[in-house]
Amino acid sequence: MFTKILIANRGEIACRVIRSCRDLGLETVCVYSEADRHAPHVLLADEAYFIGPAPSAESYLVGEKILEVAQKSGADAIHPGYGFLSENPDFRRLCEASGVGFVGPSAEAMEAMGEKTLARETMAKAGVPIVPGTEALQEADVVDAGTRLGFPIMIKAAAGGGGKGMRVVHEVGELLEAFQGAQRTARSAFNDDRVYLERFVERPRHIEIQVLLDSHGNGVYLFERECSVQRRHQKVIEEAPASILSEETRQKMGTIAVEAAKSIGYVNAGTFEFLVDPHENFYFLEMNTRLQVEHPVTEEITGVDLVAEQLRIAEGHPLRIRQEDLAIRGHAIECRIYAEDPYQNYIPSPGHVHSLRFPAGPGVRVDSGVAAGGDVSEFYDPMVAKIVVWGADRSVAIARMRRALRETHVGGIRTNTEFLEEILTHPQFVKGGYDTGLLGGWDPNAEVPEELQQVFALVAAVEANQQNAGLQEAETGTQVSGSLWKNEARRRAVQGGGR
Repeated sequence: MFTKILIANRGEIACRVIRSCRDLGLETVCVYSEADRHAPHVLLADEAYFIGPAPSAESYLVGEKILEVAQKSGADAIHPGYGFLSENPDFRRLCEASGVGFVGPSAEAMEAMGEKTLARETMAKAGVPIVPGTEALQEADVVDAGTRLGFPIMIKAAAGGGGKGMRVVHEVGELLEAFQGAQRTARSAFNDDRVYLERFVERPRHIEIQVLLDSHGNGVYLFERECSVQRRHQKVIEEAPASILSEETRQKMGTIAVEAAKSIGYVNAGTFEFLVDPHENFYFLEMNTRLQVEHPVTEEITGVDLVAEQLRIAEGHPLRIRQEDLAIRGHAIECRIYAEDPYQNYIPSPGHVHSLRFPAGPGVRVDSGVAAGGDVSEFYDPMVAKIVVWGADRSVAIARMRRALRETHVGGIRTNTEFLEEILTHPQFVKGGYDTGLLGGWDPNAEVPEELQQVFALVAAVEANQQNAGLQEAETGTQVSGSLWKNEARRRAVQGGGR
């Protein structure tokens, strides 16, 4: 049994894991770089150890330093969170060789799913539908391969993630230049310039299935998350369950995900990501062998603490949950608050946070690793917080998220808060069934349906009585437009970088 857990991460995910450990009566150890000396996760943990300079390559990505702290502190196991070392099979093996537990899958499972072309091959053998594509290609073969595959085509980095290196090609004349560009990006981002081709799925939705598997042969799926609100292949808003998905497709996707995970001997939490076309045909995209950023929406609709389950599985316990015990309860939405300015080409906005106010009230959860008086560092992901809401149905959840975003105030830096609020009013989002092209272009004059107007007007009226006078919105809030850009004038009128 574990008694002390080292969290090999920082920011909101470190704080989130620490809290679940506390709920289970476990002591916690955190690590921090020079930039994070006064960060919330350092203050929240029972013990904190310095591991080096601000750049992650000299601190959070140095597995030997992490293991040295684990042994010095007497930690039984390491929870890697997401990012950094969470999907590094060499670090996983290092932990095993050092006798330190690791809260996650085996190194072999990481390797099977970490390299994209190998993952496609593995899933195809397991009977999982995959998008037609190629193995990693040489430049001399790309034109012939693309012609055989058919256009449009997506070029992807074999070792990639986060959308880096992806390019869509619509005709053969564009292919060679796009291939060379994808190779350069892949080499820079992953130190691996191998790329491959996939047929481009038109109007796809990005839907993922959360799975949990133990070392006793048991596995369950905790339904799906919709992650189709994206910019440049980066997720912006997630919700659970999907806005529109038949029960038949949900069960089929979930069953396939669990069986595919079992086929590679997968143990712990993982996520299968799929592209789903307008006819609900679905195709394997990738598997993330770790906890996802958007995991809270699954927790909200199932009542399952995924981190707690990860820890129990890592201790060797069988799953406490059977598939028939799980049910979807209500609807949850997550918005990622980033230090960036969407109205200036998403330019990053790191810096000092001189004031901070997060939303509260029924059905609102905030996961954050930033505090007033602290900083959003230029060295790491510029996430300020994840705002998560739950509602009895999707309409309530949307209204509640709009209220939560309007209660959010981050002073000293620019954030994407208003941009997120405008997405939530767009007719395609409100209606549901949108695809990954949602942010690529819409009618800026479209109006939200009347029934949602009434809900939003009621929420706005309540907000008007609760807001501090100095933070009152410039408009009454009773008129809701679907325009992505209508708040630009209001945004420019806000002084000091708040909101």
